[in-house]
Amino acid sequence: MLKIAHISDLHVSGHNYMKPWGENLITLLEDMGPDYVIVTGDLTDDGYLYEYELAHYFLQKIKFTTFVVPGNHDARNEGYQLFEEFFGTRFPSFENEKIVLLGIDSTEPDIDDGHVGRENYPLIKEKLGPSQKFKIMCLHHHLLPIPYTGRERNIPVDAGDVLKICIEERVNCVLSGHKHYPWIWKLENTFFITAGTATSRRLKGFSYPSFNLLHVAEDALTIDIVNVHEKKVQETKKYSLV
Repeated sequence: MLKIAHISDLHVSGHNYMKPWGENLITLLEDMGPDYVIVTGDLTDDGYLYEYELAHYFLQKIKFTTFVVPGNHDARNEGYQLFEEFFGTRFPSFENEKIVLLGIDSTEPDIDDGHVGRENYPLIKEKLGPSQKFKIMCLHHHLLPIPYTGRERNIPVDAGDVLKICIEERVNCVLSGHKHYPWIWKLENTFFITAGTATSRRLKGFSYPSFNLLHVAEDALTIDIVNVHEKKVQETKKYSLV
């Protein structure tokens, strides 16, 4: 079984960042022992150098293999260039005998809207298409609207084309953030999983700071939504993969 932690929208440099929640997050990850940690963007508030230094320092506390893609806040003020200095490529990929992972930078400098881009469609097909392993694509922007998050404004402008590719290439999971609210959609055989904000007070309504913990078995996918404030699994959802 694979165990994957999906965290997002940390905003560690902003005034809404909650240090106790950050400490809880590190403790929870240590206790749960995921095989991989995927971070779907918005590490910073405005993409400044000092903010990247704080975000890098925080993520170094995570002692598991970590994959990071930038969010719209990280791309502000030329921050997309700083991202590469601190975290490497904006399009990380990884493959072993069980899993194939591809990260996509869905941001555009200094605007909140998402965009994957036709130039990246071949990359998705190349990395995720041929494999029979468990396939995950991660990006900051959600491809499908998320309920309880107000008026929809920032879905990638080419979301329809990207959705079509994900379905045709039989991508198992698409992980995203951005809306600060955990949600799961299943479209045909692909799960579109959005994480809440793990460490920020920028919460929707009465929601709580959270992250997702995915348990991947041969025939089932179980997703725990973990309450960071109360340090417990708040909700568990189970799905068949057959």
